[in-house]
Amino acid sequence: MTNAIIRKQLHQYIDVTDDKKVEALYTLLQNDIAPPYECSPTELDMLHERAEKYMKGETKTYTVEESHNKIRKQRKNHEV
Repeated sequence: MTNAIIRKQLHQYIDVTDDKKVEALYTLLQNDIAPPYECSPTELDMLHERAEKYMKGETKTYTVEESHNKIRKQRKNHEV
């Protein structure tokens, strides 16, 4: 049985089973379920500001390789 089929069957089961079984499943899995991340209003404002600057061409962007090289250089400078 594929994981896709298992997931589908679990979804169907959860949709129709009684509340006690749903609560039991949740109790079993709750430590593995991460709450969704939500940005604070301040973080959202900062992201919108950065996106706006990017769209206007006011900020420099970096490739993935440039970013990695910059991080490696900073790590090298901070090693003891």
